[in-house]
Amino acid sequence: MTHEAGWAHAPGALRGPAWLREPDDVDALMPRLWSRTARKVDGVLQVGGVPLPELVAAHGSPAYVLDEDDLRARARAFRDGFAGYDVYYASKAFLSVAVARWIAEEGLFLDVCSAGELTVAERAGFPMERVGLHGNNKTAAELERAVRLGVGRIVVDSFVEIERLAAIAAESGRTARVMIRVTAGVEAHTHEYIATAHEDQKFGFSIAAGDAFEAARRVLATPGLDLRGLHSHIGSQIFVTAGFEVAARRVLGLHARIGEELGAVLPEIDLGGGFGIAYTSQDEPADPAHLAAGLTGIVEHECRALGIAVPHLSIEPGRAIVGPSMCTVYEVGTVKQVRLDGGATRTYVSVDGGMSDNIRTALYDADYSCTLASRGSTAAPVLARVVGKHCEAGDIIVRDEFLPGDVAPGDLVAVPATGAYCRSMASNYNHALRPPVVAVRDGEARVIVRRETEDDLLATDLG
Repeated sequence: MTHEAGWAHAPGALRGPAWLREPDDVDALMPRLWSRTARKVDGVLQVGGVPLPELVAAHGSPAYVLDEDDLRARARAFRDGFAGYDVYYASKAFLSVAVARWIAEEGLFLDVCSAGELTVAERAGFPMERVGLHGNNKTAAELERAVRLGVGRIVVDSFVEIERLAAIAAESGRTARVMIRVTAGVEAHTHEYIATAHEDQKFGFSIAAGDAFEAARRVLATPGLDLRGLHSHIGSQIFVTAGFEVAARRVLGLHARIGEELGAVLPEIDLGGGFGIAYTSQDEPADPAHLAAGLTGIVEHECRALGIAVPHLSIEPGRAIVGPSMCTVYEVGTVKQVRLDGGATRTYVSVDGGMSDNIRTALYDADYSCTLASRGSTAAPVLARVVGKHCEAGDIIVRDEFLPGDVAPGDLVAVPATGAYCRSMASNYNHALRPPVVAVRDGEARVIVRRETEDDLLATDLG
């Protein structure tokens, strides 16, 4: 129960979460939270061989720092770990023209869910046969464009969309390759906003209610639509494959029923993914090969039980590719000791960004870690809260983390695992300018998404 005067007056407010332990060395990095090339040299954080103070001197702060080697390595790990699958990169996590090209070069597929994301794919020269279009409310213009470009699959989400797509296919004289998004009635153990397979939510056709079967019947009966298979997604930030067992059983059961009753042996199944990453010390992500073995075993077991052949499989790792490949670097503006009831104090470290560049803490109650990035320190660690500069009490970036007790204005603080959804969901709240994305590799830094300017901010303001 929340204290009537707020969180600061609740018992035990300064103890931090149970999983957070005071570090023996407050300067040390926990490798699983950071990209592969991140390391401290004399206390200074380097990524891709680039010291972050030098990067900030050249490009300003806040800035998203993207480790190209790390992203490519993670893409290859999923490609090779899930050999024989189609591995779809999640555009919604983070997308730019450069990243789309990297993903194409590493042999992955691309999942898009808007005209804007499709535009990036087109500009990057991404092979359209390896693009899938998602979304629960695709416009006629988006569907027409996808059909015209020849995207590899369109994941339909409603009966209205089936009719809309059928009309576009008929008018264009083209065939649209279709998958049906189904809800398997499985709750992923994650935040309710990112658990996507339970019945009471906006995505897909219910298997239990019979809507998914009816959707398959209609697509199969419609000229111009080529039904490739079923698509299921149980949520995001998932660490084990056990949650897929029930979903796979229900989706493959529907797959078998379509074959038996409608005479259509669908060639594909997409079981989603949404695999988790390490944001803090409490998170233990599995490697792609281990996840692949678990998921493949589940599918093969269910297919044997149903007496059907294993269909071609697709997987969507979600944030697991780009999430750990990026960190965000901020400059400290103020450090404040706030005295609470009982004489305890909380250290507030205010930085030059906030919820405009990372909304996830406020939106999902997400946890993050951080480190002092610009120098070493021998000061004793203090439990700190890193907050932004916006006019909201909930403008928190890192709720609880140990920082050196001498953290001061002018220091740089870096937050790991910000590759997924932070830049994608960034806003101009308080008319903030969205930070750049700076790619680093082999000691070189280059801007792949530039910092917004005040002219950008006012470009659509007609006065």
